Amino acid sequence: MPSRPFVIVIAGASLAGAKAAETLRAEGFDGRVVLLGEEAERPYERPPLSKDYLRGEADGKPYVHDESFYADQDIELRTGTRVEAIDPGASAVTLAGGETLQFDQLLITTGAEPRRVPIPGADGDRVHLLRSTADSDAIRARIEAGGHLVTIGAGWIGSEVAASARQRGCEVTILEMASVPLERVLGPELGAFYRDVHTKHGVTFVGDAQIEAIEPGADGVGVRLGDGRVIDADFVVAGVGVQPRVALAEAAGLAVDNGILVDEHLRTSAPAIFAAGDVANLQHPFFGERIRVEHWHNALEQGPAAARAMLGREEPYDRIPYFFSDQYDVGMEYAGHARTWDRVVFRGDPEGGEFIAFWVAGDRVLAGMNVNVWDVTDAIQALVRSRAPVDNARLADPDTPLEDLAADKNV
Repeated sequence: MPSRPFVIVIAGASLAGAKAAETLRAEGFDGRVVLLGEEAERPYERPPLSKDYLRGEADGKPYVHDESFYADQDIELRTGTRVEAIDPGASAVTLAGGETLQFDQLLITTGAEPRRVPIPGADGDRVHLLRSTADSDAIRARIEAGGHLVTIGAGWIGSEVAASARQRGCEVTILEMASVPLERVLGPELGAFYRDVHTKHGVTFVGDAQIEAIEPGADGVGVRLGDGRVIDADFVVAGVGVQPRVALAEAAGLAVDNGILVDEHLRTSAPAIFAAGDVANLQHPFFGERIRVEHWHNALEQGPAAARAMLGREEPYDRIPYFFSDQYDVGMEYAGHARTWDRVVFRGDPEGGEFIAFWVAGDRVLAGMNVNVWDVTDAIQALVRSRAPVDNARLADPDTPLEDLAADKNV
């Protein structure tokens, strides 16, 4: 009796999952690949959902691959399929309906889900979260109807939705619990920059907002604040962060703490099980700490890295985190990792909206963000990776090439 082929199951038909499946075939794996996804859609990319797709400017849905790709590559894509349980001891997953799939290796790419605002009225039908194409479609329908949007939260999702709605003619109010947008990630200086970007486009920004309830009205909702104000809106989008989808892993006994804990090869606490993307909390070999990244580029890179690790090509995953955002005519790219810093050094013209900001601790650059300045991401990443000591004046000087600063490592 012939033995069955080697089976790799991927739980999560996300960008990370789809790119992992693609990489398995590209690297020559000829066993069985099963890609399981809860949504009815084949894998798609999420960044456009708050940008051009939301505004109705995209040419169709942002699928990762053409419809024929999975069949052409002999990848068993099963959409509308929920994984109910993982049994590491039996090397099996149980699907909704009771079907069991045996695996030799499993990759978990279940991603993250939006946090709900813990206030009365947050589950009303005029209050939206954004994670899926269906969510984006529903918000676009509201935007196209016009009126007043209130976004709760001025993180990346809230800010990008606010910008897209404003570009499509909606009145927009942003409510942010911190004093400025993105303060926790970027600090007060850059947060103020993004606040001003929105207010210059006619958005009302309310910082230090205490939101107590969302109250239904005859033709919309009222968002009640702690100071007694009620902001009338036609619809609300809540963007207060996401949480990793770890329920399956936790129930299976895998190590979990702010995501599924994985080593530098993206392997979980169970040797035959790996995780990648938003759900993976990586022991990062370069930074020497655990990092969980909730951005497109991380999923794009970690899925293939996990696939190669599953095939025995165990190269440590040490990519420098990277993400981007587009709001109105302001595009940015961020590279690096800075939880705390001593100062932010600017190069260029922040007032004019074209600059690079560097987060510096001691004499080391931890991260850099280029705003409407292009083709410098590789140089910023090299500078971060070099750990070269930097002089503030040279760092701020546009005439000093970034490559020269990275080369100062041994100076």
